[in-house]
Amino acid sequence: MSTPNSQESVPRTGEHTRTGLSKAALKQDFLDNLFYIQGRFREVASPHDLYMAAAFTTRDRLLKHWVESAQVFKTSHARTVCYLSAEYLLGPHLATNLVNLGIMETAHEASKELGLDLEAILEEEEEPGLGNGGLGRLAACFMESLSTCQIPAIGYGIRYEFGIFDQAIEDGWQVEKTDNWLRNGNPWEIPRPRIRFAVGYGGYTESYRDERGQTRRRWQPALVINGMAYDTPILGYRTANANLLRLWKAEATCSFDFQAFNTGDYYGAVHASIQAETISKVLYPNDEPEAGKELRLKQQYFFVSCSVQDMIRLHLNTVGPLETFAEKFVIQLNDTHPALAVVELMRLLLDEHAMSWEQAWDITHRTFCYTNHTLLPEALETWSVSLFERLLPRHLELIYEINRRFLDEVRMRFLGDEARVWRMSLIAEGSERRVRMANLAVVGSRAVNGVAKLHSKLVKTMLFKDFADLWPDRFHNVTNGVTPRRFMVVANPRLSKLITRTCGHDHWIRDLELLRELEAHVDDAGFQAEWRAVKYAAKRDLVEWMQQTTDIRLDPESLFDVQAKRFHEYKRQHLKVLHVIRCYQQIKQGQTQDLVPRAFIFGGKAAPGYFMAKLMIKLINAVGAVINNDPQVNGWIRVAFLPNFNVKNSQRLYPAADLSEQISLAGKEASGTGNMKFSMNGALTIGTLDGANVEIREAVGAENFFLFGMTAEEALQRQITGYRPWEFYQNDPELKSDIDLINSGLFSHGDTQLFRPLTDNLINHDPFMVLADYRAYLDCQKTVSDTYKDRERWTRMSIFNVARIGRFSSDRAIREYAEHIWKVEPRVIDPVTEVDS
Repeated sequence: MSTPNSQESVPRTGEHTRTGLSKAALKQDFLDNLFYIQGRFREVASPHDLYMAAAFTTRDRLLKHWVESAQVFKTSHARTVCYLSAEYLLGPHLATNLVNLGIMETAHEASKELGLDLEAILEEEEEPGLGNGGLGRLAACFMESLSTCQIPAIGYGIRYEFGIFDQAIEDGWQVEKTDNWLRNGNPWEIPRPRIRFAVGYGGYTESYRDERGQTRRRWQPALVINGMAYDTPILGYRTANANLLRLWKAEATCSFDFQAFNTGDYYGAVHASIQAETISKVLYPNDEPEAGKELRLKQQYFFVSCSVQDMIRLHLNTVGPLETFAEKFVIQLNDTHPALAVVELMRLLLDEHAMSWEQAWDITHRTFCYTNHTLLPEALETWSVSLFERLLPRHLELIYEINRRFLDEVRMRFLGDEARVWRMSLIAEGSERRVRMANLAVVGSRAVNGVAKLHSKLVKTMLFKDFADLWPDRFHNVTNGVTPRRFMVVANPRLSKLITRTCGHDHWIRDLELLRELEAHVDDAGFQAEWRAVKYAAKRDLVEWMQQTTDIRLDPESLFDVQAKRFHEYKRQHLKVLHVIRCYQQIKQGQTQDLVPRAFIFGGKAAPGYFMAKLMIKLINAVGAVINNDPQVNGWIRVAFLPNFNVKNSQRLYPAADLSEQISLAGKEASGTGNMKFSMNGALTIGTLDGANVEIREAVGAENFFLFGMTAEEALQRQITGYRPWEFYQNDPELKSDIDLINSGLFSHGDTQLFRPLTDNLINHDPFMVLADYRAYLDCQKTVSDTYKDRERWTRMSIFNVARIGRFSSDRAIREYAEHIWKVEPRVIDPVTEVDS
């Protein structure tokens, strides 16, 4: 076995051990890191020690690019995108960084020569669960694409000590387990104890006269905490550009009170530290209780205050006077969670840097851009004025003044239209006055965008129609995208290698439109056979993992019908369950002529306080328990729930899926990104004309997409004229039979009341019109089955889905942001040449 000093591992002359990309350099650096950082020799190293050594070996190579990028950006005063997001669902770092460095194959060879299994090392990595779902995953994709597209950027967020919960399924119910992702350390981050900023809460404001006799306001907070920076390099694909992800940890200004300790108040001695650290302790607390609301608002202000203060520090240190702040930085608000940054920048410019209102507002307004991610009214954040008054009194004063000036503009533009003024106000009047964060984000930004063509249209015509009437040029569309490095190259190496071999190059990994070259091979029987073999191998991998994880055995020959996403009624997982029950009843009645064997696979988490979503998870598992134990039907259908759906587990699922379920009610999903990930891996989509489904269907061809259901306009019209779900229930015997079977107690050990909240809601209210789309959905599923029986046709459709998915790369989305919204130019970092193997 090699040792750190063995001659065998010494890299060739001219190549630095800690940055070289040759096999010899990787082996030597790995052994050095195992020895000098982990303090282990090979024979006693644990799997975690091996992972940490591999991570540090990879990070060494990232840091070279990162430091060089930072030097260039600083000396050139490069215009920089600051991406503010409360979530970053990054996924495991190691594999993606090996791919982006271009050394995945070399790393495999090096590990093999060291007697190690790189796949086992990759499996050891803990996923940082710093997000809930699509919003955080999009932010992570954008950070990687910003580096790949060579756009200078800093991502800002919170370093949550505990991420999104780990999901366990116990007796069919979701059970939330603590996600202590930092328990074994995080080799990718670099603590920056000298980069810290004070953040205040509570207290009062007062007037005073400055040295020039000007009347000003100042804030005297009751509580002050610190935010400390933790930095992670984000490397682009096959580029020397590496951007910065800076996450903030909350700390007390003084962590230990000796006076309290000496008087016997042991709790009081550390109380300030406990109170401060709570702010970055956990991702998105349950905000139903008042304490949860307060903590969530504290979190949002904490990270935007640290971030804006950091930008001002960087600007003063590298550029100069703050008058040019908007030329140096553009700040992108990822949804409304960071909207307080608008007010915080105003506060700092007015109160700390003595600017006039007009100058401060001009800088602020030219700096910010806002991305809206939802059309659901309940998802548009509002905060009670009383909570604002207690926590952020100075910010409430500034919001009032922004609102006063803004509404004066509205009144002048729309004379006498007080209803419009009421709708557009930053303050919602009523029994409890509330601050509308979405309105604040629109007023404070120079550009507002939706995330799919349909969504952006609805943003302008429904959600923010009054604002679009006032400022029509402020609204844009940038359809979301996802990174092919993570969701193709890392997740599906077999497919990636087949594409590269077929195209004769791997340039498609950076320019996904080049996948169009696959169309020339779509009718090649040999290529089709290879395509099916790749899909079958991925299905076998998932079968093995699912059996180990859930003890459910799936048949890889069956159609893998997958719905994996956050659980919410608008995403309509219960529509899918009704289809499963319909298949079950058909088989029991001997009506199998239209069926093909299917594995129904569900995945996703429900918010801990969302009862109906958790009941849907219980129903899925309850239906699965009956079907999987009924020998009459389980040769035809099986039901499996993939627990703890996250980035790592999604990489097992996307390559194996045959059918992607994107069945939300039209007009409710902003975009979706799971739909893109499934299509990139050759799954066919069954879906409504909702979110990015519309554009995916346009791109891959209507003939390669299974469409059903109402349009957004039809759904709205049905709602306006009066939707009566009871009539659908009464008039469709199969629908009535499926719901009645749930209520019969078959899936609940005779308990006829367990699922009543769900079925009663469907029959009497059905806010997302499951029953209205039920029949069209079943008819479309019959078309799916008929198509799957023709394997050649299905394969052609699958190839077309991959070949035409290029526009849904996050690289394209970032280029559109850079050109049309941010006005930022790429800044190419010239790599220092290394001797390579």
